[in-house]
Amino acid sequence: MLLLLYFVLPVWLIAGFADWLCHRATNIETTTGLKETYIHILMFVEMGVPLLSALFLDVNALVFAAMIVLFFCHEATALWDVNYAVTARKVTPVEQHIHSYLELVPLMALLLVISRHWPQFLALFGLGSEPARFELKLRPDPLPVGYIVFILTAIFLLEMLPYLEEYWRGKKARRKALSR
Repeated sequence: MLLLLYFVLPVWLIAGFADWLCHRATNIETTTGLKETYIHILMFVEMGVPLLSALFLDVNALVFAAMIVLFFCHEATALWDVNYAVTARKVTPVEQHIHSYLELVPLMALLLVISRHWPQFLALFGLGSEPARFELKLRPDPLPVGYIVFILTAIFLLEMLPYLEEYWRGKKARRKALSR
């Protein structure tokens, strides 16, 4: 659990911020524009729901089902994102390398959560000795409030604000292009 909370999640957030820096460096607002930003926001939601679920909910078969479906949705969206991005802007080797983190770190996180809640993961597929639980309940062992405040603040500062800024730049560039 410590590995997930204090290594995997921070690496994931840093990679997301680094990806935003790459978008900024390639003037995403004047190349792929808002469409790519909307794709990024979609990917944020696709991974935000499983992340918040792991932070606040009792991880059971229902949570695993949502995490797995959203992980595969995120992978498909990431493929769509890069396929679209390369049509209108340069996606550098550095950005491609950052993308590898943004694709594999969620899988690593999912596997670590599975290892911690193995009986419910098996139960999702009708295996093991535990019955599958399909209910939304708060975690029986809440994470420390200090950690939650820190990680939600980091998500806000390293992910939400930068991508809102990217959206704002895209809107401004679109308005400027339309006024010509």
